[in-house]
Amino acid sequence: MASSGENEETPLPFTLSRFQVSEDYGFLLPNPLMELPAPYGPWMEIASSLPQLIASRQLRSRLHQMPQLSAGDLSGREELHLAHLVLSFLTMGYLWQEGEEGTVKVLPRNLAVPFWEVSQRLGLPPILSHADFVLANWKRKTPGGPLEIENLDPIISLPGGESLRGFILVTLLVEKAAVPGIKAIAQAINALLQLDEETLHKALQQLAGAVGDMSKALRRMHDYVDPAVFYSVIRIFLSGWRDNPAMPHGLVYQGVSEEPLAYSGGSAAQSSVLHAFDELLGIRHSAESTAFLHRMRDYMPPPHRAFVEEIQRAPSLRQHVLSSRNGKLCAAFNQCVSALTDFRTHHIAIVTKYITTAAAKAKAGRGEPADGAGPPPGKPPSLLEAKGTGGSHIFRFLKSVRDTTREGMISA
Repeated sequence: MASSGENEETPLPFTLSRFQVSEDYGFLLPNPLMELPAPYGPWMEIASSLPQLIASRQLRSRLHQMPQLSAGDLSGREELHLAHLVLSFLTMGYLWQEGEEGTVKVLPRNLAVPFWEVSQRLGLPPILSHADFVLANWKRKTPGGPLEIENLDPIISLPGGESLRGFILVTLLVEKAAVPGIKAIAQAINALLQLDEETLHKALQQLAGAVGDMSKALRRMHDYVDPAVFYSVIRIFLSGWRDNPAMPHGLVYQGVSEEPLAYSGGSAAQSSVLHAFDELLGIRHSAESTAFLHRMRDYMPPPHRAFVEEIQRAPSLRQHVLSSRNGKLCAAFNQCVSALTDFRTHHIAIVTKYITTAAAKAKAGRGEPADGAGPPPGKPPSLLEAKGTGGSHIFRFLKSVRDTTREGMISA
């Protein structure tokens, strides 16, 4: 965390509600809408059949027949988020229906214009991001029931069957597990401002526990997602058109821009959670990793981005712990750093299994997706083998941020 600017002070108390962050749901959109108003029926109708339309290679022709609708009749945050979710899924299906060798250069006007309008109003880019794929894409099977995988489904799906469902919902459970840690950030900053070391110690213990629970949730990926399905079927639909050899020139949004636009694909780096924890703990990543992470902040809902930036402006927790010479506080701080390092190590293991090993099996013809997942859109993808869907060199990036996290420990 940086020290405050000359004229910028962190208001007391530091509250989550100022940043559209929920005490119960964290960065998840609380109880997302499942239906758009009646005039937008054509969007919802196609979105509800996306896996089948993509598998039968009929999505592009259906979208060409879709009426031109204005986003002007949408109102309220929930309607706009659902519209962005629907249009982003339609866009990814349209782009990647034929795989990485069958891309198009132009997104048709009837999709591009409303997607741009909705994106402008939300302050999000016109592409599928973590905010769509996970934060706004969940519904309870039994209303009022628990936020557990057995009682949840995505609102909109892509090819990938149960593995796609598992990938979305396990990621959602990681976000849910982070909630006590997000609340602990506010408690820690308020305690710092009031020089209340007892409350600060409790907040750090709560933060460390939350990060441990996030690791447990992340490990459930092994139970719900088939690596062959993730690699051969799901992953391409999360890919963007920046730093992607399959679409080196970007995408023309017809009716919006005559020049191609380039946006990164969906990435876990677009989740605000780890950005917030890094800022609180004063974790400093390499220049290359920091540049990528800061670019990913452009894919967060603006209030969440503002939350992360406000933490950055708050008094330095790390400096406080160093100067306090409080052994109990130092131990709790290091617990947080250790838990965050472990989480990033688990993430590296997941990526190894679901990308590197799955890519090797696909090349050898042994990575066949399970029944019901839908066919791969063309040949197994190869152009992004070493890159994340957000465009980073994935292992260099993940190992770098894990190692720089570990270096954030304070020597007693």
